[in-house]
Formats: sequence, C-alpha cells, structure tokens
Amino acid sequence: MTKTFKNRHVESGKAHWVEWATGVVSFLLVLSMIGWIAMDALVRDDVPPSFQLTVTRTAAVEGGYRLEFDILNQGTSTAAAVLVRADVVDSGQVVDSAEVTLDYVPGRSKGSGGLFLLQDPAGREVRLRALGYTDP
Repeated sequence: MTKTFKNRHVESGKAHWVEWATGVVSFLLVLSMIGWIAMDALVRDDVPPSFQLTVTRTAAVEGGYRLEFDILNQGTSTAAAVLVRADVVDSGQVVDSAEVTLDYVPGRSKGSGGLFLLQDPAGREVRLRALGYTDP
C-alpha cells in the first residue's frame, strides 16, 4: 500500500488485506484453470468428426437460389477443409447440385454456410451431406 509522506509516495511495509485477497483469488483461479485443462487432456477421448447438416433457409438470388445450412460437428476432433454437397432431387433424378468447402469446423461446435443452386429447391428433396474432411 502506498502512503504519502512529505509530498512523496512511499510503500508501506505491510500489504493491505485487499491485496492479499486479490492474490489468493487469482492464485486459486489460475490453479483451477490449470487443473481443468490437465484433466480435460487426460480424460477426454478423441472422437472423430461426425457431421449433422440442416437446411435453414432458401432464398431466390440473382441467377438462381441460395440454400443456407447449419453444420454441427458432434465429434471432439476438429475437421478442416470440410466438403459439403447439396443435391436437388426431383422424381428420383438429381436436377441440380452444388459443393462448398468449409475451412474449419471445430469439435463440438456449430457452423454455417451457403450454396448457390440454379434450380428452385422448393417442393423438391434436398440431399445435404458432408463428403470429406482433413485433419488440421
């Protein structure tokens, strides 16, 4: 704690109780974070990426249609360069398809993206799937 003596700031010999409390709380927080990270590294199983894709919206845009989707990585491992493909199916035939590559989909997280199609997907079956990924 700083005291003023003859217009000069001088440190006192004793630390204020607030300084001690702040130090103890900070020490406990850092210690608990180290323990949590170590426990997660030792106990967590690496589950390969597993994707769940959901169409969230379609909209008409200039020159075609935009199909927006969400991608959920249910695994604990991160996937890079995830290739997603959408097929528009009418009467059992694929009438339009598009692909997009997502740079990065972390484990246990959700991302989103979009594809541009020439055919209107409304009233037709849309098959949306992840074709592959690489390990980062």
